[in-house]
Amino acid sequence: MKIAVASDKGMVTEHFGHCEGFMIFDTENNQIVKSETIANPGHRPGFLPNYLNDIGVNVIISGGMGGGAIDIFNEKNIEVIVGAQGSAKTAAEAYLQGTLKSTGSVCHEHQHHDTCGE
Repeated sequence: MKIAVASDKGMVTEHFGHCEGFMIFDTENNQIVKSETIANPGHRPGFLPNYLNDIGVNVIISGGMGGGAIDIFNEKNIEVIVGAQGSAKTAAEAYLQGTLKSTGSVCHEHQHHDTCGE
């Protein structure tokens, strides 16, 4: 399984589309076996969910995310976890242990991206 965490400097970012990059964790038997960070290739409507699908991501973890992105991830059968915070690696490990649950924190207006999750 491949888990992507929208992150800034190793921490889960508040808004998926505006993150610096994605920490990608390859897992086997509920353990992280490899990790890498890829730069955010750009925030354009509908682009990032398809991009992450193309590189084989199965789960996306973020602080908040817009409904359009969530819909595309759902269409691609990629599990969406929103409402996460703290260390990106810790969030991925918590997901693998079954202790990280989505809060359903959906950002409805891009101009208010700085208040996502409040």
